[in-house]
Amino acid sequence: MTDSRTIYHVCRHSEWQAAVASGHYPGSSQDAADGFIHFSAAHQVAASVAKHRAGQSGLTLVAADPAKLGPALRWETSRGGDLFPHLYGPLPMAAVKWAADLSLDATTGRHVFPVLED
Repeated sequence: MTDSRTIYHVCRHSEWQAAVASGHYPGSSQDAADGFIHFSAAHQVAASVAKHRAGQSGLTLVAADPAKLGPALRWETSRGGDLFPHLYGPLPMAAVKWAADLSLDATTGRHVFPVLED
């Protein structure tokens, strides 16, 4: 789904606060190891978080405008043959639509997401 109006990234709250202070987000240590910043479309982000960050607290969900990322954003085949957005370079704050902390549901232990825009 390369026509998404919004793509999503999840990182530690402390990583996001450092990005806000510096004016750009270079990605997490996992992103650095992979050579790109991992993003998901709206229909992918909950499953990605459940797979890679299950039960983790202190996370921030970042919503970005893919139209502001230029050729550094590539949609590449990943899990299950689905296309995922990968950013080859830092995330500029000008591309960020909003960021919100993700809480954990006390009963299920799953992350609680706001309504997401495709």
